[in-house]
Amino acid sequence: MLDVIIKQLLPIPLEVHLQCHPGEMLALVGPSGSGKTTVLRCIAGLHHPEQGLIRSHKTTWFDTNHMINYSPQQRRVGMVFQNYALFPHLNVMQNILLAMPTPRKNIARTLLNQVHLNGLETRYPSQLSGGQQQRVALARALAREPEVLLLDEPFSAVDKVTRRKLYLELHALRRQLSMPIILVTHDLDEAAMLADQMCVIHQGNTLQQGPVEEVFNRPHSLNVARLTDARNVLEGQIVMVDGQKKLQWFEQQLDIADTDFAVGSHVYWIISPSKILLHQRRRPSRGEHENPVQAIIIDMITLRGITTVLMKVTGNNDLLLQMDIPEHVVQRNQLQRGEHIGLSLLQNAIHLIEQ
Repeated sequence: MLDVIIKQLLPIPLEVHLQCHPGEMLALVGPSGSGKTTVLRCIAGLHHPEQGLIRSHKTTWFDTNHMINYSPQQRRVGMVFQNYALFPHLNVMQNILLAMPTPRKNIARTLLNQVHLNGLETRYPSQLSGGQQQRVALARALAREPEVLLLDEPFSAVDKVTRRKLYLELHALRRQLSMPIILVTHDLDEAAMLADQMCVIHQGNTLQQGPVEEVFNRPHSLNVARLTDARNVLEGQIVMVDGQKKLQWFEQQLDIADTDFAVGSHVYWIISPSKILLHQRRRPSRGEHENPVQAIIIDMITLRGITTVLMKVTGNNDLLLQMDIPEHVVQRNQLQRGEHIGLSLLQNAIHLIEQ
């Protein structure tokens, strides 16, 4: 396991603690300037924080308490940069051989095969597309036989079509890798698609680490919810009704899962747009009796088969909700702007956050 604790005041404040298990990909997300790339540089030995501990498996690479500081060469780290960082005067094969502890062409060819670059061994970086250069950079990182693989926004410099191909290739390649992998990205969809765990960093501080779905759907704070682009962030109050705690949301009293919030507490609450259930006209479901809500469709937008429905909840408020449903569900139910629809806010999908 990779265990990282970093504390410093300069050049940017950092107080970061993260862990990544072998075979797992951890996505570091957060706004520009939050310290994500600096964390990677600390792990690789390219930057020395004022205080900290970096341990890979059972080997301590950095420990300010015991004056341990392995050089970048001593740390078995493979790193892929967003600008590729290939040697322009070396061809593909030479770039990979240079990174190997013991240069072996047969192993280099195996790596090239893994990243789908067969037959390009003698080409130079200037003769390759952006996607091909990034594949070479990944093969070179793996040529170091690393204990840890670091990916610093590796897809930001390629077009969207190439990026999606690289996503699929990296996802397939991961099955053959047993080391911890840390991915720095600004793209939340990229993190959701590729990573097992997500760590949210803001202003140099670790706010939350956990499984991707948990971070998205159950953020620890309003700040995490905003940084992960939570779209239905609302306010309510915990009330007691017939011996059960409920969420008072304007005139609605919503069923919620067991909570430690005291009666009378004012809370934020969120529900993922994908967790809102549409009441279908033709085939009603048992879920329609769970926190039913009436709404009017304000607008709809479809992207790659998923339709986001923007709705105004009927009642004495002007609050809007977003619901994500497959395009075929929109067509089957003949949904249109201005139409009244029924929804259910599923009890287990409602997440409460302290105000």
